[in-house]
Amino acid sequence: MAADKSILERLEAAIAARRQADPAASYVARLNEKGLDAILKKIGEEATETVIAAMAGERGGVVHETADLWFHCLVLLERQGIAVSEVLAELERREGRSGIEEKASRKESR
Repeated sequence: MAADKSILERLEAAIAARRQADPAASYVARLNEKGLDAILKKIGEEATETVIAAMAGERGGVVHETADLWFHCLVLLERQGIAVSEVLAELERREGRSGIEEKASRKESR
């Protein structure tokens, strides 16, 4: 894997490749075969597990569960045809901006 690519870009490529794999051999393919609802359910489960680990003060658990959550979000992005670069560009757009300001701007644009 190229050193110039971020881990998110490498995972994005791996997820795209695995989606086409045999569901018997690939978790990503199996999850996609089950459909969007299954992916969304996994994101919800991982988000809940992240919250539980944080409430328990389990640093390692928060790291582990956040990695699971991000992975499943990447599976969703790939399924929806959304590139990681789009999400990173949105984060970059928001960089240095107050969260209050950002939320207010979303209300104004509706």
